[in-house]
Amino acid sequence: MSTATTLERPQAVETPQRRRKPAPVRTHAPLTPWLLMAPALLAAIVFVLFPFLNTIVLSFTDARPLLGGSFNGLQNYRDLLADPMFWIALRNCLFYVVGAVPPLVILPLLLAMLVRKAVPGIGAIRTAIYTPVIASVVVTGLIWTWLLDSRGLVNSMAGWLGIISSPIPFLTDEYLLLISSMIVTVWQGIAYYMVVYLAVLANVPQSLHEAAMMDGAGPVRRFLTVTLPAMRSTMLLIGIIASLAAFRIFSEIFVLSGGTGGPGGRSSSLVMLIRESGTGLSGRLGYSSAVSIVLFLLTLILMIVNLRMTYRKES
Repeated sequence: MSTATTLERPQAVETPQRRRKPAPVRTHAPLTPWLLMAPALLAAIVFVLFPFLNTIVLSFTDARPLLGGSFNGLQNYRDLLADPMFWIALRNCLFYVVGAVPPLVILPLLLAMLVRKAVPGIGAIRTAIYTPVIASVVVTGLIWTWLLDSRGLVNSMAGWLGIISSPIPFLTDEYLLLISSMIVTVWQGIAYYMVVYLAVLANVPQSLHEAAMMDGAGPVRRFLTVTLPAMRSTMLLIGIIASLAAFRIFSEIFVLSGGTGGPGGRSSSLVMLIRESGTGLSGRLGYSSAVSIVLFLLTLILMIVNLRMTYRKES
């Protein structure tokens, strides 16, 4: 008998399956970000960059509305330096910065200290204080015009009480008109900066006040040693913003003076000078463009100085 041998098939060795590589992430085309930014870039070019470059070009011409113009070099800048109204407007802007910015930096902080505590009715008080911010500058100016007019409420009450014998020329005196405009600016902007201070005060650690109280510091000393150091950078920022806004003041003076800029236009600002010299069929577009460029350079210098002061204080 023959024995049959059976050959066993070798069993297949199981090999681990190879992991499939993840599909490469498809990145956007290089132009996709630019396409997304195109609407904003187009608006910036049309409404910001082109007008700015066009203003620079016009400042070297004698252009007038509907008549065109020709290149005249630096003649507009020579006329500007020889124009007494330019120096009066520049003086008024500097006077406005000196008179309006310090109250806009200090008063909102004091007001924020008063309304930051949660007491009954504080929400209504904050809303009432903030109301002037949302009001139109024109409406605000008209209200203050009615108050400060020669026959307005202030002069009428002062005359009725026997304080004055003749109306105070709030709106017809060169300097009183500027001071009245500063009051309107401070009255309308104080609540806006108060909200900024309230947001920063909420982040001041309470432990600092508690440590100062344990050392026997009273409210005034805590304000000087704890609150003011914490508010320093915010105060500088508000000072920069308020300075730039004050240097470009227009609406308050325009409304209070009835569009005249005071007696003989001697209370005008640089923006009002730009408007007066560049409007109308006989407007001097080249001259008003030159004033615009000078105003831009002055605000740029002011901003750089403030930023350098901020950097030095922080360092």
